[in-house]
Amino acid sequence: MAIDYTKRGGATPEPPAGNPVPGAPVPAADVPLSLSKVTLTKSAPTVSLTKQGSATGRLHVNLNWQARPTDGEQPKGFLKRMAGAAQPGIDLDLGCLYELADGRKGVIQALGGQFGQLDAPPYIFLDGDDRSGTNVGGENLFINLAHAAQIRRVLVFACIYEGASAFDQAHGIVTLTPATGAPIEVKLDEAAGRSRMCAVALIENNGGDLTVRREVNYLDGAQDVLDRAYNWGMDWTPGRK
Repeated sequence: MAIDYTKRGGATPEPPAGNPVPGAPVPAADVPLSLSKVTLTKSAPTVSLTKQGSATGRLHVNLNWQARPTDGEQPKGFLKRMAGAAQPGIDLDLGCLYELADGRKGVIQALGGQFGQLDAPPYIFLDGDDRSGTNVGGENLFINLAHAAQIRRVLVFACIYEGASAFDQAHGIVTLTPATGAPIEVKLDEAAGRSRMCAVALIENNGGDLTVRREVNYLDGAQDVLDRAYNWGMDWTPGRK
């Protein structure tokens, strides 16, 4: 079951007038073209956005995955069409836990309508919810690095909402694309058992050095388990989209 949360210290501030709304298109200029890509692995898990000159502008975090489960031998022909029609699409959710420099904490996720905002705290915005995996754009999260000094850490996560019993069936890829510099890719390609929650990457501000560290940490449970694993310290209640 997905988990919503009750945040300590009051409600999330309302977005100011003119702020993007869920589903609103993002200007193409915010997504740069690049011929190179950095893939984070177990042996090379960390990259510094600051050192590569990428700690500015909007950081675009994209989750894409395969729309249908691929578990075992697949039927062919007519049986394949019948199976495809009967099989629900995979619904993965992209979100993040955040902690600001002043100690405020929260979650950005479709569950509970916690889409965030870019130009006011928490400076993070989720642009919608792809319920099927058929949207070629996947799910997208944006972090306003113009306010990087106000952000202490952001834990990007993906969770299975429905349509698959394990991440192995979804073949998910998370790509973090800065306004300048090479995109950073994290593949969710390790055996995950029946875990339905994955901590994907941790973005941290360490004395002005903004880094991205690969986690790919599969957890048995929901957002409350993720919270405890990374010592976030929030209160959670059951929720549903």
